[in-house]
Amino acid sequence: MGENASFWESLIYAHPTCTTWKQEAEGSIYHLASIFFVVGFMGGSGFFGLLYVFSLLGLGFLCSSVWAWLDVCAADIFSWNFVLFTICFVQFVYVTYQVRSVAFDREFQELYSALFQPLGISLTVYRKIVLCCDAEVITLEKEHCYAMQGKTPIDKLSLLVSGRIRVTVDGEFLHYIFPLQFLDSPEWDSLRPTEEGIFQVTLTADTDCRYVAWRRKKLYLLFAKHRFISRLFSILIGSDIAEKLYALNDRVHVGQGFRYDIRLPNFYHVALPETPPVQPSHHSHHLQRGSPRRKPAGVTNCGPFLAP
Repeated sequence: MGENASFWESLIYAHPTCTTWKQEAEGSIYHLASIFFVVGFMGGSGFFGLLYVFSLLGLGFLCSSVWAWLDVCAADIFSWNFVLFTICFVQFVYVTYQVRSVAFDREFQELYSALFQPLGISLTVYRKIVLCCDAEVITLEKEHCYAMQGKTPIDKLSLLVSGRIRVTVDGEFLHYIFPLQFLDSPEWDSLRPTEEGIFQVTLTADTDCRYVAWRRKKLYLLFAKHRFISRLFSILIGSDIAEKLYALNDRVHVGQGFRYDIRLPNFYHVALPETPPVQPSHHSHHLQRGSPRRKPAGVTNCGPFLAP
């Protein structure tokens, strides 16, 4: 205990106390370094936040090194600050390389900002998704078909970037597909990875369109390597199918002016016990556009879909 006490006492009291303080201030380089430190520690997160922090801290340590070399003339102070400046400089170069390696074209950058960034997806994960589609945006001219009923095989998953797609079955309009919606999410959900199928609807470009397409086999390989990306697409596809169901719900009416809500099928039967049953039309199968064996969740007990 005595040795420990003497150690702490020597550590605290070994240095002389400041009886007098310097009247003149340090040079401008010292104060500039302090300003860089204050502003640098206000940086945010992410790649650009790291660039901001390391650049300003590096400048601060560089100014401190110059101050120690010119004003203080202390080799140890200069050495430590110069080492810290070197570390910040190396980190800045490394982060810059990472930012440049995950740079995207304008359309992919807009897609990230609108769809993936709000979900907290990092640029490195998004880069894997973009590379899986070969970083290519495909153009579909107006009145050209993306898929034809009973003919086009289901071999990819596509996401509309711009334009509008018209969905029809037997020549009758069902609904539109808008930007940031999948073109073939029901087809994707209706098939297992080892199964094959064909479209049961026709998808036609209502305007000039641009879309991103992932080949089915290549995307499943990406899912096998990265389970997080697999769960991400599962959520996106499920949400997309739900939006399409609600789009059809806006077109559905039953007798006496009542609107049929697919969210409350049981309530519909209780509230309208005297409403005669309506024969289902072919619209009820528009979301079973792939293999007829499987149905998206929520379709089985929702009753018929009717044209307005």
